[in-house]
Amino acid sequence: MVPVTRTTVRDYAALEDASATRNQLIEGQIVAMAGATPRHNAISLNIGAWLRGALRGRPCRPYPSDQRVHVLATGLDTYPDVTVICGELVRSTDDPRAATNPTLIVEVLSPSTETYDRGGRWRHYQRIPSLREYLLVSSEEPRVEQFFLGDDGVWRYRLSTLPEESVTLGALDITLPLAEIYADLPD
Repeated sequence: MVPVTRTTVRDYAALEDASATRNQLIEGQIVAMAGATPRHNAISLNIGAWLRGALRGRPCRPYPSDQRVHVLATGLDTYPDVTVICGELVRSTDDPRAATNPTLIVEVLSPSTETYDRGGRWRHYQRIPSLREYLLVSSEEPRVEQFFLGDDGVWRYRLSTLPEESVTLGALDITLPLAEIYADLPD
């Protein structure tokens, strides 16, 4: 058995900032990230661009997939596809390029990450005190799974699959049409 070498968030952040490739820190281990497909990237951009327009002039700002998020409770350092932060961006003391206070996180599902996005990553994200909504967006078909935090502190689930449907983002007080998410996608 090969011993597992663990690294600190501070050491990971220094390595990541000097790296030509993107990596995540998962439970003390540096894990390489795979590149995304053009369709995946187009969906992410559609969501981010739509959110930017809808939130213009408001105290919430969307960030693309280059914005790291650090989960203080678990040590996860990762790159969500789209992140929205309301109010001032709060940085990790151990990783100054990573935000610790997202309100909304969006992950566009791919075959290589779907299981983790639904399971392990979601368990990490639930430990972020500021997080109010989590979207899982299919890259294959119109399908958006929404997890949102109720006033009672319980996470709830809503599924949208029809192209004419919209996803109501209560934490941001906006409605995101599926038609905008899936507009003009490459094959």
